[in-house]
Amino acid sequence: MTKKINLLFIAMMMLLAGARADEGMWLPYSINGQNLADMQRLGCKLTAEQIFSFNQPSLKDAIVQFGGGCTGELISAEGLLLTNHHCGLGQVQAHSSVEHDYLQEGFWARSKDQELPNEGLTVSFLTFIKDVTTAVLEGVTDNMSEAERAEMIEKNAKKLTKEQKGDRDVKVEIVPFYHGNQFILFVYDVYKDVRLVACPPWGIGKYGADTDNWTWPRHKGDFCIFRVYTAPDGSPAEYSKENVPMKSKHFLPISIKGVKQGDYTMILGYPGSTDRYSTSGAVKNVIELEGPAIIACRTTKLGQYRKHMDADQAVFIKYASKQAGVSNYWKYYIGQVKQLQRNKVFEKRAEQELAFQQWMNENTDRKNLYGSIFNDFDQYWKHQEKYTKALIYHREAGWRGGEAVAFAVKFMRLNNTIVAKSASTQDIAKYAQNMADAVQDYFKDYDKATDRDVTIALLSLFYKDINPEQLPATIKKIGDKNDGDFTAFVDNAFAKSIFVDADKMKAWLAAPKSLTKDPIFALMNEIVQNYLALSDEAGKVENGKAERLYMKGLMEMQKTRNFYPDANFTMRLTYGNVQNCEPADAITYDYITTLDGVMEKYKPGDWEFDVPKELIQLWENKDYGQYANENGDLVVNFITTNDITGGNSGSPVIDAEGNLIGLAFDGNWEAMSGDLSFENKVQRTICMDTRYLLFIIDKMANAQNLMQEIKIVK
Repeated sequence: MTKKINLLFIAMMMLLAGARADEGMWLPYSINGQNLADMQRLGCKLTAEQIFSFNQPSLKDAIVQFGGGCTGELISAEGLLLTNHHCGLGQVQAHSSVEHDYLQEGFWARSKDQELPNEGLTVSFLTFIKDVTTAVLEGVTDNMSEAERAEMIEKNAKKLTKEQKGDRDVKVEIVPFYHGNQFILFVYDVYKDVRLVACPPWGIGKYGADTDNWTWPRHKGDFCIFRVYTAPDGSPAEYSKENVPMKSKHFLPISIKGVKQGDYTMILGYPGSTDRYSTSGAVKNVIELEGPAIIACRTTKLGQYRKHMDADQAVFIKYASKQAGVSNYWKYYIGQVKQLQRNKVFEKRAEQELAFQQWMNENTDRKNLYGSIFNDFDQYWKHQEKYTKALIYHREAGWRGGEAVAFAVKFMRLNNTIVAKSASTQDIAKYAQNMADAVQDYFKDYDKATDRDVTIALLSLFYKDINPEQLPATIKKIGDKNDGDFTAFVDNAFAKSIFVDADKMKAWLAAPKSLTKDPIFALMNEIVQNYLALSDEAGKVENGKAERLYMKGLMEMQKTRNFYPDANFTMRLTYGNVQNCEPADAITYDYITTLDGVMEKYKPGDWEFDVPKELIQLWENKDYGQYANENGDLVVNFITTNDITGGNSGSPVIDAEGNLIGLAFDGNWEAMSGDLSFENKVQRTICMDTRYLLFIIDKMANAQNLMQEIKIVK
């Protein structure tokens, strides 16, 4: 048995040593050394200082965290900013109406005075980084409980954040890495005046929609253009007519040289979340519980959305962004569950854990330090099995399910104040009026009939799928009484609630009183309270210490391995090459797609595969101008071996000289397990070619004002 384990350990080490260089989401400020050598070997011609520097303009100065979960990049000296269409979809939708349907028709500002402001939209530029591990862990001891440890870390982090921020108008974050073994401080300048400049029509920016999402081949012009504005002195400022376009510290020239197999590619961006050092228990939980639960809830919601959106264009406009948000991770989880099984990720993690235990048992000190972690993991995941599905349904089908129920959550604090009489009537009235803008935005994009059907369907699913002992009391009572049919209950609630009627809500804001008897608020509150109670029970068994020790042990065991930290919405650099893909036996995918492929999928009148008539005419005439490749084709998308995840949407794909050659927007179906396990042979990043970007701007939209701003490299 010992010999078998030793052989297994050796095999694991050989596997890790042979991992390709394009795996890894690296902190760009630390790429000198092995990473830079690998990048240069793959073709990079830039120095570390040209990529990331606080002493001189560098690539990192062109990269922004866009909104709450995407990436963008500057492409002109005047703050012109590029990101994905699906990242800007919410802003495009907010400006759209049946009379001005920018979703379907696209939007092109022909001059700066036509650019549209977007309340609440921000972009953040990274300005400073510092490792603060020692200071954050000051006073932390091994004999502390996890709660005591967390309290001490929070206290230290608050002190450091306050000292770093001072009286400056900056955002300061202290972020844990390697499961809490390291802490890094980040400082950002946040710009709050970001205006919509252009977006392509739906048939380009959203081409393929749900059917093509997370798959290759793709044929999508997934881009949206904004502009960052500043105060006249160049500082960040709220929207004002006096603001001026940003003077970019650095921006990316756009190359139309085209891509070839093997070309070097580099991506800078803000990937959201990976968990590649997790245990087999975490993988099993996703496969058996988390993934199926999310899929079931979102399938139900999307079915109701689609029914109403297909029947009414006004509803389509209101719900386009909402549907896209729900759909994206609905299909993600379908693919993730399937590929985790296909790629045998659970088995790989179990093998790694076996190798770790062999290494641990070879040394008494190691055994004393790490000996309990796998027992802790086992206890944790056995405990979570009781609660995972119920907690997800409480969120997905409960307080984030129907829109009225979800909106009611925003009123909990105010209602608590009213009930407790802990504020004056004047203060309560002022607080209520401060919510007026949020109320207006909510009802602008609200359709009562759609929300009614969504709420009925989700509550029925909730009742049917969850252990009766874990259900909120009202859902159990109504479900038992009506054999799982919530139609009458929802109709009655909608008839009485202020959360589905703009006039009733307006009247309430003018004279706020307790919402305790509002049926939608009461349902929401009961679901939230039940969720919190279940969360408390689930939280009684923790694995934070075990995860931290396991990560520390892995890094000690594999001393020659160059560990990259899991994604956590901090800036990362990945590198690779343009490369085709062979995902299965006898299947080979080319590394590019062309406009011919768009037209092969074209279905007139279809919400996913219709295209603008202007694009059809340009295709028929093969009028591609300087954007055609050497064969006379117009390349639309290409794939690379870069390592990305959610949050990288909109990230620039940069060539060996630092020019923009593409826009990252997706991953491929065969590697949907990538957030938990990078799949070296099949993992690909799907990118929009900049030649297609410029073709749409120049030839189809004739937006010459933008073409004059952009620096093109031929």
